[in-house]
Amino acid sequence: MFTLRVDAETVARTRFSPSLAAESLAWLKLAAGPARHPVFGDPGPAARAALAHPDVALLLDLLPRPGEIYTPDLLTPQPGTATRHRDLLDEQLARIEATPQDDLEEQVLSYTSVHWSRPLPVTARRAAESGTMPRRLANGLARFWRDALAEGWAGLQSVLDRDITHRAKTIAGHGVGAALGTLHPSIDWAGDAITLAKPFDGEVDVAGRELVLAPGVLSWPGTSVQVDVPGQVVLCYPAHGIGTGGAPPPDRLAPVVGAARASLLADLETARSTAELATRTGYAPGTVSYHLGALRRAGLVSRSRDGRFVLYQRTPQAVVLLDGGQ
Repeated sequence: MFTLRVDAETVARTRFSPSLAAESLAWLKLAAGPARHPVFGDPGPAARAALAHPDVALLLDLLPRPGEIYTPDLLTPQPGTATRHRDLLDEQLARIEATPQDDLEEQVLSYTSVHWSRPLPVTARRAAESGTMPRRLANGLARFWRDALAEGWAGLQSVLDRDITHRAKTIAGHGVGAALGTLHPSIDWAGDAITLAKPFDGEVDVAGRELVLAPGVLSWPGTSVQVDVPGQVVLCYPAHGIGTGGAPPPDRLAPVVGAARASLLADLETARSTAELATRTGYAPGTVSYHLGALRRAGLVSRSRDGRFVLYQRTPQAVVLLDGGQ
């Protein structure tokens, strides 16, 4: 059990903001291994190709391997207060690049030697000792974001925004304590402390500090806490509603086009991206793309571009089909 001791000032300074750095690292870790995300599936070839860049590889050198629990907090700085997600990422990249050398050496050289069961890779040690590591880490994170996540982020952003709206309604109706106590079954609120069910024990007094609660989609369903950077406290929790499914398919439409395609059509009254549909329905992005292609060829789905994002929406023909199937 890990405990955060808080006071009235901490509660008063509690706010919600996603950590795009943490989300990027969660996807990076999946891209480097054999595992698939339980909701979003395989990270895909673009994410794996990005691993070849030496600065992205340096990021990977600092991520824990199976059986290890420590990640240097400097990789995921406390999210700022920007309203646009891209600005939030830029703020975090700037904080990574501005990491003081003493803090970097403490986390990368000292803490990993205590918490990891293996030595730090030689390339990472050299980068840390040379003073080039902060700049390279920021560059690696920016490149991975651009290559693997930027194009499809709109759908994921909408999930994060909905979670924060959901928490805000809880606070409005029941208070901050209710929001803290309903973040996740493994997170409890005791009035003067937040406890997390973890495979390690610890207690940190964070009285007087600002507490940032960061919903996660790509890091779903994990929870994490970071307190190593002076003055910063970040608690990452799984965003509400992921993997619970979108609108149910009409009973009589499913035998015609199949349950997966019926479910997608039922959820396409509003234009949505592939990533958002994957989040809402629980299907892997590749599966969603496959079915959208078939629906588009059948004239049931239209495709349009909004900036960098491709959005899909059901056609009038699909509406007729849906109405006839209900």
